[in-house]
Amino acid sequence: MNRFFLLLLCMLVFGPVKGQEKKEGKPKVGVVLSGGGAKGLAHIGVLKVLEEQGVEVSYIGGTSMGAIVGGLYAAGYSATELDSIFRALDPDAMLRDYTPRGSKNFFEKRNDELYALSLPFKNFRIGFPTALSKGLYNYTTINRLTNHVRHIRDFNKLPIPFVCIATDVETGEEVVLRHGVLPDAILASGAFPSLYAPAEIDGRLLIDGGVTNNYPIEEVKKMGADIIIGVDVQDPLKTRDELKGATGILVQINNYQMINKMKGKRELTDIYVKPDISEFSVVSFEQGTEIIKKGEEAGREIIERLKPLGVGHPITKPRIPAQDSVYVEQIRIDGLNNYTRSYVIGKLSFKPGSKISYDTFNSGISTLNATQNFNGISYCFDKGTRGEVLNLKLAENPINRYLKFGLHYDPLYKSAILLNLTQKNLIRRNDVASVDVILGDNFRYNLDYYIDNGFYISYGLHSHYSGFNRNISADYAVGELTGILGTESVNVDYSDWTNQLYLQTIFAQRFLIGGGAEYQHINIKSETIQDIDPVFDDSDYISLYGYLKFDSYDSKFFPSEGWFFQGLAKAFVYSSDYTGGFDRFTLIKGEIGTAKTLARRLTIDLKAETGFALGENQVPTFDFMLGGYGYNLTNSFVHFYGYDFLSISGNSYIKGLATLDYEFLKKNHLNVTANYANVGYNLYEEGLLFSWPRFSGYAVGYGMETIIGPVEIKHSWSPETHKHLTWVSVGYWF
Repeated sequence: MNRFFLLLLCMLVFGPVKGQEKKEGKPKVGVVLSGGGAKGLAHIGVLKVLEEQGVEVSYIGGTSMGAIVGGLYAAGYSATELDSIFRALDPDAMLRDYTPRGSKNFFEKRNDELYALSLPFKNFRIGFPTALSKGLYNYTTINRLTNHVRHIRDFNKLPIPFVCIATDVETGEEVVLRHGVLPDAILASGAFPSLYAPAEIDGRLLIDGGVTNNYPIEEVKKMGADIIIGVDVQDPLKTRDELKGATGILVQINNYQMINKMKGKRELTDIYVKPDISEFSVVSFEQGTEIIKKGEEAGREIIERLKPLGVGHPITKPRIPAQDSVYVEQIRIDGLNNYTRSYVIGKLSFKPGSKISYDTFNSGISTLNATQNFNGISYCFDKGTRGEVLNLKLAENPINRYLKFGLHYDPLYKSAILLNLTQKNLIRRNDVASVDVILGDNFRYNLDYYIDNGFYISYGLHSHYSGFNRNISADYAVGELTGILGTESVNVDYSDWTNQLYLQTIFAQRFLIGGGAEYQHINIKSETIQDIDPVFDDSDYISLYGYLKFDSYDSKFFPSEGWFFQGLAKAFVYSSDYTGGFDRFTLIKGEIGTAKTLARRLTIDLKAETGFALGENQVPTFDFMLGGYGYNLTNSFVHFYGYDFLSISGNSYIKGLATLDYEFLKKNHLNVTANYANVGYNLYEEGLLFSWPRFSGYAVGYGMETIIGPVEIKHSWSPETHKHLTWVSVGYWF
């Protein structure tokens, strides 16, 4: 018995002495990685040095960016692989909700390319978003990278046992995450307040763990580590002159208690690493390469202390095999109240019982996010009997009403301010109502209501009014006005009131196909003509139409990749016939384009389009009008460089265009364009469509991408007219 108490006493006295007890083999090394935003990329550099020195990491834990790097390292990636991964990420997308344009439907693309500002509107009060980003780009990226461990729910069973820290936003309590879905845990740990939206796990709303424990050394020691290597990328307290903006102030507030706690935490750390990254900020992701190098430099300063912990040779990890597809046996959706399951499945663009690529899967998630109908999107895969069960958890956006704003100027419609009210779920689930009021030199409006049923038939209505006053070619109005009046142009008031009912659906998952009926009232008159009837048209028109669209351009205004196609057939079946020359006819129009990157920042955009009338169309109102640039295209208006607005007309045309664009600075473009066309009457019937181009024009331009849309200046000329024209366009086109 005495021997037992003596043994117990020795264990109590000598057991807790750090690193002094004799052990067989190498001690177990635990790594602690602090939070610090982009500064946390220095962790990768330190881990590279550990691998070079043969230091095997037995446990790893981190907070915020330390959780992201640590979680991926725990999942089996080498430090060199992490270096490559983070170099390939889009720094801008990491800080904001980046959704590829190709993931958006045509209505969502229109929204993004029309409104400069969107604000939630509830109880007659304008609100503001709770965070700059939902962080979906980061979430889908982490999910893709951890796909090989997607079924593991106990982080101790990862290739390296892992722990991370988050904070309960409602109670302020520290939350230790050792179980669950790995991407959910590490992204919750990194949900920096105001930058990223909180994450919900097990009913708790979680934010950045740096608020409560930015250096979780205690948790790593509990895992069984004998030696702790800690990497600290936290900022010290800054002076008022060193603080930069709101982000800097938030970081300073967050650092108060962390800096006070770090004195004790540093004493518990066996090997403490503090990279020299004071010149970087928490959002300096674009300087990731330099930050990683700083981490390597800091790691090399402790090489002598690492040597006793090494295995005698560099650590090499097997490459993680990439999986390019998954068989989705079943889809479980949680959190739906205002939207239907078919709506969600339609947005995902794949159905249960199908094998899909991960690119298709991520595209579906991006498409769902692009609707802006869900504040939170999370998912995981469980093993099924024949494949994978997708568990999709959605948090519906409680805001269903928005105020949106836009600004624009072009020489045709002049200055305009756009005010929009959008209401979702107005009458029933899946519906959207939107009204634009455009105030300025020319009053206009747009009204839309549609019900989006995904793969199933969707339907809606559209109404708009537009008008302008412009000096245009006399030939457009009534024919040979030049000879009759001895004038080159005539001042015209043009107005168009259009109302449509339509049905549409997704075809082959990527095409939009639809059709409907249209009522249109066109009024064209001139106050400057007195000798003849000053009203050129004042008629009602009824037509039936069908369309097919495809759009994978990565940008509408400055595309670098993708394809575009649209085809339209419109049969005019009735007119009140103010002109007296109406006969039933059909307009056919088609356009195709592609953009390719030729070299870094140098792209080429090629387009071809054509239009023609079938039948005895004697009404020039719907002739194709070519000329000008930078205005919103309606009816049969077509951009054409080298000629002024609406100065070439005919009931048939063919046009080709090529643009070389060079992005010499980020979001700043220089471009040159050449376009050619044949325009006339019945070109197809007369065999003149593919003859040598009668019209040509060239342009050089500068464009800048801004928050209100593209700001462009174009100088164009034509060898036929020898005229030079300069146009300025500001903001999204509407």
